[in-house]
Amino acid sequence: MPQRTFTPEEANAALAQVRPLVERLVEHRADLLAVQARRAEVDSRVGGNGGGFEPQLGVALAEAAGTAEDGLREAIEALDELGVVVKDLDAGLVDFPSERDGELVLLCWQLGEEHVAWWHTLDGGFAGRQPL
Repeated sequence: MPQRTFTPEEANAALAQVRPLVERLVEHRADLLAVQARRAEVDSRVGGNGGGFEPQLGVALAEAAGTAEDGLREAIEALDELGVVVKDLDAGLVDFPSERDGELVLLCWQLGEEHVAWWHTLDGGFAGRQPL
């Protein structure tokens, strides 16, 4: 059982706190992916002859990855404290546990949507979204 459930009205009211957290989550995820791609590029170069590799770059990339990871962790923890379930880091998709006709369901919201307007069963996922 989730730590809390939301009515659609409560989920929509919570968006004032949730939206900026999800925006940060998506931003930090994009930063982390960019650092990982750059790291793979550097690793490939070092695996060859290492030409043009600046040693400080490895340190800078490690620090950037750490910053992005910390930001992700903080956003996820804050959302978890609110009772919101993170579903997709890249798309900014979150669920609000709820009850519908006595059954536990999930109210579904994605970054860019104006308000919480969808729900799905626990195993229905994004593809099974239905309008409220």
